[in-house]
Amino acid sequence: MGERWRPDGPTDYRLSMKISDVVRGKGDGVVTIRPDDTVEHLLSVLAEHRIGALVVSDDGASVSGIVSERDVVRHLQSSGAAVLGGPVSAIMTSEVTTCGPDDDVAGLAQTMTDRRIRHVPVLVDGQLVAIVSIGDIVKNRIAVLENERA
Repeated sequence: MGERWRPDGPTDYRLSMKISDVVRGKGDGVVTIRPDDTVEHLLSVLAEHRIGALVVSDDGASVSGIVSERDVVRHLQSSGAAVLGGPVSAIMTSEVTTCGPDDDVAGLAQTMTDRRIRHVPVLVDGQLVAIVSIGDIVKNRIAVLENERA
């Protein structure tokens, strides 16, 4: 399949969109939490920022894990309310799928679908620079489609 051309550049979503395009549109702010913070504190931070997941990091730049509302719910069901006083490290996912700014949006969308993950940290030289969610990917795709119609 060939790349279509318009004066403003390629319009084939699969060929032209990079993670940096998504980050540019949504911003690069990332809220992190330390592995030794409590799950109760995690819930406060999620609610304060109205987000569904946090990158777990000792220093705000490295990635130790990721933790979501779903992780909390699963552990509450299996372990009870005692999990709230425990550390985030006890419920986080340690093997984190990450991407880079030059990665292809369509490829990441497929990976997120295949692995059933909703949030992916963006790294440059091993350092956290942003996070993208499946919602960010969908919102970006809708914006691209609307621009193509204009």
